[in-house]
Amino acid sequence: MVTNISEITSLWQKALVKINERLDDRNIFDTFFADTYIYEIRNDTIVVVVNSAVAVALFNNKYIDLITDVITDITESNFKLEFIQANDVAKKLESQSTSTNKQPVYFKDSILNPNLTFDSFVVGNFNREASQASLVIASNPGQMFNPLFIYSGSGLGKTHLLHAIGNYISKVSRPGSKVLYISANDFVEEYVKFAKGEKESESIKDYVCSFDVLLLDDIQFMADKVKTQEVFFTIFNKMHDAGKHIVITSDRQPNELKGIEDRLVTRFSQGLSVEIKAPDQDTCVEILRKKIDSNGMNLSIFDENVLYFFAEKFSSNVRELEGAFNRLIFYSIQMQSSSKITMDVAVEAVSNLIGAKGAITQLNESKIINVVADFYNLSPSQITGKIRTGQIALARHVAMYLIRINLDVPLKRIGDMFGGKDHTTVMNAIQKVEKGLKNDEGLKAAVEELTKRIKPQ
Repeated sequence: MVTNISEITSLWQKALVKINERLDDRNIFDTFFADTYIYEIRNDTIVVVVNSAVAVALFNNKYIDLITDVITDITESNFKLEFIQANDVAKKLESQSTSTNKQPVYFKDSILNPNLTFDSFVVGNFNREASQASLVIASNPGQMFNPLFIYSGSGLGKTHLLHAIGNYISKVSRPGSKVLYISANDFVEEYVKFAKGEKESESIKDYVCSFDVLLLDDIQFMADKVKTQEVFFTIFNKMHDAGKHIVITSDRQPNELKGIEDRLVTRFSQGLSVEIKAPDQDTCVEILRKKIDSNGMNLSIFDENVLYFFAEKFSSNVRELEGAFNRLIFYSIQMQSSSKITMDVAVEAVSNLIGAKGAITQLNESKIINVVADFYNLSPSQITGKIRTGQIALARHVAMYLIRINLDVPLKRIGDMFGGKDHTTVMNAIQKVEKGLKNDEGLKAAVEELTKRIKPQ
């Protein structure tokens, strides 16, 4: 029986992969299926959130049998399906809150995404501190690090951690707790409604303060909104004094925020501030491996060089990395009949994202590695790996040499392709080959043959 958030997320991700494979029209998947998710599993019914009333009708009338078959195949159980709009979820929450609190409901579109959990968050050196602090808070809300202030550039996982905290508290550590996730933009919009006379200021304050945990995303968007900041200052103080936990994200650390009142900056700084940096290449590869698994795909169908290719090209932003890889998965399913996702497929899938020149260069690098591997009866992963036995080490040095002289690639970039070796190691390998070419006829013949094979026909 599927019971926790991680299992529910995995179930629907696997279902979407199978549904996509069986659909005739890829536009249908992009338009109606791509952003769906399971809201809850109630007894023998799976409730799926979709994006419109049209989607509800389409799923019920045309695709109900397909989706049911896929779910039955994955779970080996007979589930019923119910499709609801995101707006209906908000209305349901509003109805529940109104019946218990007799208060107006604000931030109707602010719903925790069940797919964003600690289980689905890949941890590396670049985000370990933020991840650990978030888990501590989620396990014991209100006890320490209040507020928690997480800052980083766009697309590095701040929002994921906010949702992970909320999901963990509401489902694991404190199921009875009330958790509110909102963006600063949402808060500003609610204040504007108040200023127009559509809402009451005290009601907004009372409503937010009725929650046990406040998760506020992108505080920088409150910059220069003086009246909005006054309302939020009151809310912050009331919740903090009551021992309720507050987690805030921003694109910069508190003392670098412009247009935010000093008294708010001081309060943001009194808890714990943690930074998420740009991910390293190995962590990007691990993110992709986890994404492959969550989509129900087999890692073995991907050439290892493909993962490192994406990790290099899109490492500055996790959101872009995942978006580019989604493009590859979609392309491989819809456009290719091959069961193996090679560098050729990968480059063609994202060539419009990285530019033709970058794609051709990376493809040539991969081609050289593959040609050398084939020549020495090795796999590409052996050459780019860490094994140092004689034949593998020789092939690795030759591959580095050929990439350097044929493509004039920087030493650091070559090192990154070969498991993160530093530029000195790469330079020494190239010099070994250059020295060997002067007095080793076997090496000279091998390099000449390899050069013929890698040259464009």
